[in-house]
Amino acid sequence: MTTVTTHRVEYEADGLTMIGHLALPAGVDRRPAVLVGPEGLGLSDVERRRADALAESGYVALAFDLHGGRCLSDPEEMLARCLPLLADPDRMRGIGLAALDVLRGEPRVDVDRIAAIGYGTGGAIAVELGRHGVDLRAIGTVNGLTVGRPGEADRIRCPVWAGVGSEDPIMPPAVRAAFTAEMQAAGVDWRFVVYGGALHAFHHPPVDHTVLPGVGHHPRHAQRAWRDVVDLLAECLPLEE
Repeated sequence: MTTVTTHRVEYEADGLTMIGHLALPAGVDRRPAVLVGPEGLGLSDVERRRADALAESGYVALAFDLHGGRCLSDPEEMLARCLPLLADPDRMRGIGLAALDVLRGEPRVDVDRIAAIGYGTGGAIAVELGRHGVDLRAIGTVNGLTVGRPGEADRIRCPVWAGVGSEDPIMPPAVRAAFTAEMQAAGVDWRFVVYGGALHAFHHPPVDHTVLPGVGHHPRHAQRAWRDVVDLLAECLPLEE
């Protein structure tokens, strides 16, 4: 475990000034790096802590922003922004690529060793980066499954891991089947985990505001999903090569 230094980073994307959270491990050497995408609510302390944990392990990590420094606690406001975004691959890519440029611009980052993980909307953006052909070592998405435009999954050049709750009404069996069929048809090295009894956003600790139906925390599976993500990174983005 190493001492972590964190920075607030501002950058432009989707017509907004985004405010990301950069976490750096101790030292001055170049390190593998991880892009961390948030749920549809936007960047919160949950993703900042994930980035810090990755930095403690030795990665450079950037938790990126979705809403120009805001966390959208009103479900209707969140849906009004995220649903059009999820339906627009080019906008998703724009947000992801802008954050990726920030990460690549950090002198501590080994630009040939970067992975992208994310939750909900942030996870969908991570997968969309792969469909765009970005050179990543791994992609991990929790609760964030979308089907891309025809043929674009062929551009994915790294393993893809996906996790979802079995009782998630936002990611029902038909969505899961379409996503895995797309990955299989494209010849992607993919893995899919269904966490029994878990709802949407099961990884996210309880919040003190109204949430959408079908959203809820599952402490045991939250820990398991994080371990699965860490295992993905250990396999595909080892700290020492």
